[in-house]
Amino acid sequence: MTQALAKGSIVAVIGAGAMGCGIAQVAAAAGHQVRLFDTRQDAAAKAVAEIGKTYGKLVEKGRMGATEADLARERLHAVGSLGDVAGASLVVEAIVENLDVKRKLFMELEEIVGDDCILATNTSSISVTAIAAPLRHPQRLVGMHFFNPVPLMALVEVISGLATDKGVADVVFATAESWGKHPAHAKSTPGFIVNRVARPYYAEALRLLSERAADPATLDAVMRDCGGFRMGPFELMDLIGHDVNFAVTQSVFNAYFGDPRFTPSIIQQELLNAGFLGRKAGRGFFHYGENAQKAEPQVEPPQPYPSKVVLCVAPEDVGAAESIARRLQAAGVEVERQQASATALHCNGAAIYLTDGRTATERAAADWHADTVLYDLLLDPATAKRVALTRADQCGTAAWQSAVGLFQAAGFAVTRLDDVPGMAVMRTVAMLANEAADAVNQGVCSASAVDVAMQKGVNYPRGPLAWADTVGLAQIVAVLSNLAATYGEDRYRVSPLLRRKVAGNSAGARFHA
Repeated sequence: MTQALAKGSIVAVIGAGAMGCGIAQVAAAAGHQVRLFDTRQDAAAKAVAEIGKTYGKLVEKGRMGATEADLARERLHAVGSLGDVAGASLVVEAIVENLDVKRKLFMELEEIVGDDCILATNTSSISVTAIAAPLRHPQRLVGMHFFNPVPLMALVEVISGLATDKGVADVVFATAESWGKHPAHAKSTPGFIVNRVARPYYAEALRLLSERAADPATLDAVMRDCGGFRMGPFELMDLIGHDVNFAVTQSVFNAYFGDPRFTPSIIQQELLNAGFLGRKAGRGFFHYGENAQKAEPQVEPPQPYPSKVVLCVAPEDVGAAESIARRLQAAGVEVERQQASATALHCNGAAIYLTDGRTATERAAADWHADTVLYDLLLDPATAKRVALTRADQCGTAAWQSAVGLFQAAGFAVTRLDDVPGMAVMRTVAMLANEAADAVNQGVCSASAVDVAMQKGVNYPRGPLAWADTVGLAQIVAVLSNLAATYGEDRYRVSPLLRRKVAGNSAGARFHA
């Protein structure tokens, strides 16, 4: 088993901005002698003072012992020149995102540190291979990508360039673990893990908005309350800043030579054109400020509860419909169970299915059943407080109202989406899983690494591949295939690894045992 850097060894951090300060704070608290350097006059000294105050606040909150804080302060030092990091075992760079500047720094460091010193870059977007290329010993340079704020965010992407020695990456991985982090190994490819796999969370939301599936507040509520995401995509983009979010999307799109899966959105481009950058500008998708009114999601008005519901269950299918049926029974609604070729809830002529990537209108036509209603994917059907429904264009008002009343009887607030293929949560989860599967298929990372990265790096409620296992890989492939057929775009092409797993074991295919 690879050993982490020994406690007491010197860790140098170059750059005293938010990321560098966070890295220095964590490294000193973990027992390392830390040397913090910044080219700006007094920046490192001021940062050390602020970190010391932060330790004090942690003591006040009971998150750190007083003696522990004092020792961490003693281990933390500002240095006045780059030469002062000569004895470091690890140097972590957290400076401007510029390839030439980073290369220059590491070439200077090679003349200062020992041959056994590990060089790490905290880059979020630049190729680790490219940064290491001009070095005499490129094998000792590795990506050590922290997430902001460093003390709170658990993920560290450990990124290997083409020249990175495996032993070096393993030491950095073990060191990050010893610092209380959740590291994930990744290959140096555009976006690494998180910035690549997360693109569909924003892209599908923007596509849904462009197709007028619902307004931003409603779509955010669906993703939070139905999908279990901590923040909806629109409020999250407003928080990140549209200049930043758009730039990352554009960078990944260009780096993959225009792959349509990463196509930037005209809607977001227009926000940039208007200067509506999000919270920091007072306006993005939403308005901010003292007098700004909070946008409320759409909710269907109350409808009569049904007295009886028929649950048709396909063989070996125990999923969301069963959980909904149990909620109905707990509310006093009679539920009759029958075997059928497709799982559905039936109520007063309405046939209610989980979305499979087709529109309700298309499914109604295929089934010769006009009164077709679809519901969106739920993270936990047993406890969710909201459900998203859509109706076929052919669906009658009485059938729609019966479907709404059914879910209201089960304790759901019902939100209506326009009849877009795949709805909101299902198509987003399918696309996240598809991108994650491609990352695994292309050797960027392992299945466990991508799930750790997305949960610990961006707080997803479930790793995308674990979620795909829960939904069923065959269902994910069906959703993607139906999206591709509807749109006729390569954007929704199915990952070869997903197809392979389903073909090899259609009933029990999984990414995780």
